[in-house]
Amino acid sequence: MAQVAGPTAALAGIPAGVQAQGIWLGRRQIFIRFAAEAETATMYTAEALANEIKRTVSRSAFHSISVSGRDPLANVEYLNATFDKAPSTLPVMLDTDGQRPDAVQAFRKYTTLVQVTFEGAALDAMVERGLETLRVAVDAGLQHGVVLCPNEQTSDGQLLRIVEQAHAISGGTSIVVHPASGMPVDRDRRWMVLLERAAALHGDVRLALRLPPPTGMR
Repeated sequence: MAQVAGPTAALAGIPAGVQAQGIWLGRRQIFIRFAAEAETATMYTAEALANEIKRTVSRSAFHSISVSGRDPLANVEYLNATFDKAPSTLPVMLDTDGQRPDAVQAFRKYTTLVQVTFEGAALDAMVERGLETLRVAVDAGLQHGVVLCPNEQTSDGQLLRIVEQAHAISGGTSIVVHPASGMPVDRDRRWMVLLERAAALHGDVRLALRLPPPTGMR
């Protein structure tokens, strides 16, 4: 009888590196990155990924494991199968755009931190579902945070509304704002004013620059 291989997924690699952005910015992590359509991908069974995690952890010291890339919560069955086979004392960070709030509970067993990342001028529907993901993480008793990555079209009003809404969900939300690469942070008082206004709405808001590649990874 043929053996069943179990769940598989297309990964853009399992590198070790330094987190480029967000709540655990600067932390040394193992990255489980689900591949986007334009990326070179390798198919991994859950067992193969579990073995790779165990080998990597045995060779060096890490702060945590990052689960990110394209739509990681579409692969909850695969992730659970992987961590069933590779139990680890390392905390796991789920970095998501928050569009699958119902899937957070299914991965709760292995998740330490849920980080909802909003890129650019996020549409209202995306923000609504992202904040619902934040709410599910709070209700599940998980560490939780919001990462705001504005572009040139993102207004301060949009950012502040998200800060206010996140605060209404949980006063314990960690919020990090990353100006886009190339924005004149050193010459533009916008960021000082924005941070002052955000701090009046929520007690844990940070402004930070992302680590550029190849040092920074996500």
